[in-house]
Amino acid sequence: MTRLNLVLLIAVLFSALYLVRTQYESRRLYVELEKAAAQSRKLESDRERLQVEKRAQATPLRVEQISKERLQMRTTTPAITQYVTYKQAPAAEAARE
Repeated sequence: MTRLNLVLLIAVLFSALYLVRTQYESRRLYVELEKAAAQSRKLESDRERLQVEKRAQATPLRVEQISKERLQMRTTTPAITQYVTYKQAPAAEAARE
C-alpha cells in the first residue's frame, strides 16, 4: 500500500510540475502575442502617417513651390517660348518617301 501511495505521490508531483510549466509557457506566449499585436498597431499607424505625409508632399502647390525655389523653374510665357522650325516641312518629306 505504501508503494502505491508513493507512486501516486510522484505522479501527482510530476503532473503539478507539468501544469506549472504549461501555465508559464502559456503566459510567455501570450505576452509575446501582445507585444507582436502592439508592434503591428504601431507599424500600421506609422504607415498611415507616412501616407498622409506622402499625400501632403505631392500637392500641386508644393510641387510648384519646390520647382521655383530649388530648380529655379518658371512658368512659361509667350516671351520665353522657343519654337522649333524645320527647313523643310515634315509633310513634304513624307511625300518624297
